[in-house]
Amino acid sequence: MNYLFLFIPAIGWGLMPLFVAGVKKSTIYHQILGSVLGAFIFGALVTLITHPAFNVESFIFAMLAGAAWVIGQVGQYYSYSKIGVSETMPVSTGLQLIGVPLVGVVIFGEWASSQAKLFGFLGIIALIIGVAFTSMTDNGTAEGDKKNQTSTMIVLVLTTLGYITSSSIPKALKGDGVMIFLGETIGMLLATLVYLAVSKQLNVLKEKQSYQVIPAGIIFAIAALSYIISVQMNGVNLAFVMSQLCVVLSTLGGIFFLGEKKTKRGYIFTVIGLILIVAGAVLTSIF
Repeated sequence: MNYLFLFIPAIGWGLMPLFVAGVKKSTIYHQILGSVLGAFIFGALVTLITHPAFNVESFIFAMLAGAAWVIGQVGQYYSYSKIGVSETMPVSTGLQLIGVPLVGVVIFGEWASSQAKLFGFLGIIALIIGVAFTSMTDNGTAEGDKKNQTSTMIVLVLTTLGYITSSSIPKALKGDGVMIFLGETIGMLLATLVYLAVSKQLNVLKEKQSYQVIPAGIIFAIAALSYIISVQMNGVNLAFVMSQLCVVLSTLGGIFFLGEKKTKRGYIFTVIGLILIVAGAVLTSIF
């Protein structure tokens, strides 16, 4: 059962970008609202069915994790519109795979042995090189020109800190996974409404594209709840690293199903980058 929860997040988070990007004429505001509504609906239904025990402290921290997730997700949706799913996902995933294990080592004392540290840091080196390969500019294709790519990468790097925060907090929380997930979805919903209000985009509450994204939010929710349970069963490093293998599914899906074009050079760099990211993920999780 432990290993089942390792793979559900990878599948769900790999499919989610394809569902989101497939909603025509949707903006990042529609996408973040629809995703969060889907997650909240799923979290509320599961809570009503299971009646989890409630812990106030864990619930509050879970809300903070949800709010941090919104920062990361908005950055990712912005990047989809600028450089495409097939380039955004490897870079976003690689950065998270570097950041979350380091949090696990520094704060939670994981990679305790010298052998674990050796393979872990070799894995991080592979991840850094993999991210570099997948982010190389491919002019005239989905990624756009160098100026567009550079500005998008800056946004993606900064907002990925939100993902790292939201993925690490569950490790420190005690209590039922369903209760923690409900707290996250409430934090996500509140943060999204604040974001829409500050951006003066509350009108998307009335637009159909927001509700067309809800299925993607439900897919995310299934993956996210499985991730919380996996963290408690398997530890933050193994759970997170395995979940981020969603990068292979989403990247290939962006190319083959969303029709994102690359040059021959771009395809080669993307494949090399994916291989290095998967290798890095394995190295950081085998001990």
